[in-house]
Amino acid sequence: LSPVRINMDQDFDVDEFLQKPVIAHLPTASGEGPRESPLWFLWEAGALWLVGTTRDSFPKRLRTEPRCAVGIVDFDIPNGLLRHVGIRGVATIEPLDRPRLYRMLRRYLGEDQQAWNQSFRARVIDRLELMVRITPETIVARDQSYFSSNGPQ
Repeated sequence: LSPVRINMDQDFDVDEFLQKPVIAHLPTASGEGPRESPLWFLWEAGALWLVGTTRDSFPKRLRTEPRCAVGIVDFDIPNGLLRHVGIRGVATIEPLDRPRLYRMLRRYLGEDQQAWNQSFRARVIDRLELMVRITPETIVARDQSYFSSNGPQ
């Protein structure tokens, strides 16, 4: 099933924007107050996919409260580009899907896996155990770009 989406202020193509290797910011609630996690992501099959481990705190918080919001910003000061996508939806914790994981990692690290930093691979990538799927209920895409004196006119 395709998720029901209410698109408000969609100033640009969301699917195209979410193919960029930018960072998602995931705020979550905890008993000690709000938390925020900057994460790599993959936009695929109408959902936002994140990765983590069973030791990470954000999947634990999402198990307790699966309703969430994600902010993704592309900000280029010299060119006056400022675009934002906000997603509100529901998260589910899923088993690690290695092909999906590697599709995501190639966006950030490049196509050649042999060129990926081996220390980062051992310390981070090889320890990943789960995926978080965020199914959108609403998506807002706003272009708040401006042009600085150094950028295009």
